[in-house]
Amino acid sequence: MTHATIPTPGPTPGPASGTSTTSTGTSQPAIRLRGLVKHFGDVAAVDGVDLDIADGEFFSMLGPSGSGKTTVLRLIAGFETATAGTVELGGTDVTRSAPFERDVHTVFQDYALFPHMSVLDNVAYGLRVRGLGKKERRERAQHALDTVQLGHLGARRPTQLSGGQRQRVALARAIVLEPRVLLLDEPLGALDLKLREQMQVELKQLQRSLGITFVFVTHDQEEALTLSDRIAVFDAGRIQQLGSPREIYENPTSAYVAGFVGTTNLFDSATSARLLGVSAEHAVRPERLRLSAASDTRAPTEGEIRLGAVVTETIYLGAGNRVHLRTDDGIELVALEQSTGSLDSAEHRGDHVTVRFARADVVALT
Repeated sequence: MTHATIPTPGPTPGPASGTSTTSTGTSQPAIRLRGLVKHFGDVAAVDGVDLDIADGEFFSMLGPSGSGKTTVLRLIAGFETATAGTVELGGTDVTRSAPFERDVHTVFQDYALFPHMSVLDNVAYGLRVRGLGKKERRERAQHALDTVQLGHLGARRPTQLSGGQRQRVALARAIVLEPRVLLLDEPLGALDLKLREQMQVELKQLQRSLGITFVFVTHDQEEALTLSDRIAVFDAGRIQQLGSPREIYENPTSAYVAGFVGTTNLFDSATSARLLGVSAEHAVRPERLRLSAASDTRAPTEGEIRLGAVVTETIYLGAGNRVHLRTDDGIELVALEQSTGSLDSAEHRGDHVTVRFARADVVALT
């Protein structure tokens, strides 16, 4: 794990927007976007995106509503036409190709299953459109259902399935067509928390077993961190940072990324100058803060920063406590403490504490 050096900030990385090679080191990515722009009237929904996505990669596009991530997905699928730039699939320029001419398939949040058809017939429908014979398409549909562990439910109607099962049927309907790229537009958004977490694990296992490229759009940063080989964080139609989940979380390159991906404590230039001796923005994650009694008189360890603070709120999270603090000189902080199981272990509102964190855990932002 690498962190910015304090007090001298490390080199300033610009917003990562892709490289000439993929993360697997091959020269031919599954998807290559160059100078991609999409205008809706005077609004630039996508504003100059360059990106390579590797063959067999689980890639997530993460951002809030209106950040451009879904529009990029639709440009890859062919549901929108680029104002400028190019879309390549497997080295072939498909920028002006129709959706059915692209070797991709899209799974939406609304699964759009045919209620009057059996599950097996729903999965086989795309093969029927392609003109495959009944025997072959039923065999392939059954195999796809087996892959998502629903082979025993082929005779049921979609209305007889749970939300998670319908989601897997939609996946089976997509993979039966054997696309090179599977595009997933917030497919877990309609599921409850427990089922969504279960489906995250199943999606990752499915992608590994199939070995095809998954491009996953989500506004849920925990979902992106859980599933992805790499993540592109979007804002205002641009990629603000590109990297592995660990890189995005541990080393955000901007205040926007630090604040959007997880909870963080942001220090403005004035606060950083006072605490760190560097007039630049910095961030430190809540789990890096340690709390002890205000009477703690132990000598600080090398590189440790100590601040007096008062607890303004404690929120019980089950696995831990989120503690909101205000330091003696007015800095608002959040600390995350692991639960010990003791009812008396958590700090209470109004308690005076000592906040400790290491300079090595503070990240310089650009």
